[in-house]
Amino acid sequence: MTSSVPDTMAEPNGAPFHARGRAVQSGRGWDWIVEAFALFRKQPGLWILLTVVLGVIFIVVSLIPVLGSLANALLFPIFGAGLMLGCRDLEQGNSLEISHLFLGFKRNTSDLVLVGVFNLLGWVVIALAVIAVVGAGVFLAMLRGGTPGASLSLLSILIAMLLVAALSVPLYMATWFAPALIILHELAPVAALKASFYACLRNWIPFLIYGLAMLVLGVLAAIPAGLGFLVLVPVLAASVYTAYRDIFRAAQ
Repeated sequence: MTSSVPDTMAEPNGAPFHARGRAVQSGRGWDWIVEAFALFRKQPGLWILLTVVLGVIFIVVSLIPVLGSLANALLFPIFGAGLMLGCRDLEQGNSLEISHLFLGFKRNTSDLVLVGVFNLLGWVVIALAVIAVVGAGVFLAMLRGGTPGASLSLLSILIAMLLVAALSVPLYMATWFAPALIILHELAPVAALKASFYACLRNWIPFLIYGLAMLVLGVLAAIPAGLGFLVLVPVLAASVYTAYRDIFRAAQ
């Protein structure tokens, strides 16, 4: 498996696959959500069941001391890849099944785990950067003969939040489409991460609209005791597929 691919290839069904992604219109960010909801409406009960099952798995795994969080980071791309296969089957008129959730354990598993490792290492780097910046502020205050006060604490928190936001966005960009590109197109992990990053960068305006819309929907989903997330989480998962389909598979 190589790490470089042609710009455009043909899928087995003859549809074009734009390996580096294509730029789409700004309004497509909202359309991804609408199209994802259409996929959800095909089998809403099973989508909700998948969400509950996945949530229980992550909660149970997180209870494992020390290793739980690490394991969840590695499992996330595997489950995500299975959901991408489920979305493709729904798109093709087939049924979504519970078994879709676990298909990533049968195909391209090692490559998907490497995406999880990359994501985990990225968050380790972000955490170390935050610790270094906040720690440096406290250390400088002590050198000046003072003690860290409330103003310094608030400033440190603000800087930490901005740093997390600045560093996490590129990480999300690199990993957003990687599971789909690996499981659906056999891309190597490095190629998938690069393609995902540049596709997101090329479509930053649609993603900005998409992100703002998801933020509003998240607030609305939280109002009825959080029950709205039983719908929003499946729609979020399906929207990764609809965005992938639009950027990587649609005809020019």
